Amino acid sequence: MLVDRYDTLLLDLDGVVYLGPHAVPGAARALVEAKARGVRLAYVTNNASRTPAAIAAHLRELGVPAEREDVVTSAQAAARLIAERFEPGAAVLVVGGTGLRLAVRDQGLRVVSTALDEPVAVVQGIAPGLSYGLLSEGTLAVRQGALFVASNGDSTMPTGRGELPGNGAMVRVIATATGVEPVYAGKPAPPLHRESMLRTGAERPLVVGDRLDTDIEGASNAGVDSVLVLTGVATPLDVLTAAPAHRPTYVGVDLGVLHEDYPEVRQGWQARWDGGVLRLEGDGTWIEGLRTACEAAWAAAGDGRVDEDSVKPVLDRLQSA
Repeated sequence: MLVDRYDTLLLDLDGVVYLGPHAVPGAARALVEAKARGVRLAYVTNNASRTPAAIAAHLRELGVPAEREDVVTSAQAAARLIAERFEPGAAVLVVGGTGLRLAVRDQGLRVVSTALDEPVAVVQGIAPGLSYGLLSEGTLAVRQGALFVASNGDSTMPTGRGELPGNGAMVRVIATATGVEPVYAGKPAPPLHRESMLRTGAERPLVVGDRLDTDIEGASNAGVDSVLVLTGVATPLDVLTAAPAHRPTYVGVDLGVLHEDYPEVRQGWQARWDGGVLRLEGDGTWIEGLRTACEAAWAAAGDGRVDEDSVKPVLDRLQSA
C-alpha cells in the first residue's frame, strides 16, 4: 500500500479531511486505517483562525483520530518566525482570531491590538468578522516599521458552500494600503513545513493536499513526496496543466489513495500525442486514466506547461470512463 512507504502523513485539512463542518466522505475511515498501520498523522493547515485543541476536537467529532499535539498550524509557524527575530515579551499586533493570538502568546510574545503600543510585528490570519478597525491598526503599525507577517497566502478557502475569500485575499488590504508585502509563514513557504518537521520528527513524510499552489508546491520546496486528492480545490485540468513545482508524486480521488497499491507501470490506458493534442485510449478507472494522461502531459511539457486546449480531449474521454 502507498501509505506503507512513509512514516508520517502531513495532511492538509480544508478540502482533504473536511469541507467546513463536514468530513470528506471516506476520510475518517482512511485515516483510522493509516494510524492502525503505524503511520504518524499530522494535520498541517494554513488556516490560522482556530487553536490546535479546537481543530483536534472537531476532527474527533468527525471520527478522525487526532490530539492537540497532532495539529500544526500556520499560526504556530508565523509565531515562531517572529519569536526567532525578536526578544521575549516583544509586542505583536495580531490581526486575526484566537488561534493566532494563542500561538503568539505560546512563543513568549505579547499580544496587542493597537499601533499605539508600538508593536515590532503585525501578524495577520483569517478570522470570521475581521474588523476594519483592526485592519486599520495593522496598517498604521506596518507604516511605522513593524514587520508584516501573514499566516498564509491562500487566496481562497474551500467550504461546503464553495470557495470563500482566504487570508491571501484579506492581507491585500494592509499590503495595498502600505505598499509592504508580508512575509508568509504558511504553505508553500518553508516555515510551516519546518514547523511540521520539528514537531513530528518525520524522516519519511508524505504531504497530502488538495491545492497545487500551496500543498504540492510546499512539498516540492521541501524536497518531499506528495499526493494530490481531488476533493478540494484542484481539478483534473489543473493537474494536467501543472507547472513542475505543482506536479504531485501521486494523484488520487480522495484519501482512499493511501490504501491503494499505487502502480509503477499503468495498464489499461494509453496516452498519445496526435497533432499537438493529447488523446487517451483504452479502458479502466477514470483516475488511472488521469494518471496516465498526466505522465504524458508532464513529459511533453518538460519545464513548462501544456496548453489547456491540447488536453481537453482527455477530459472528455475521462467523463465517459
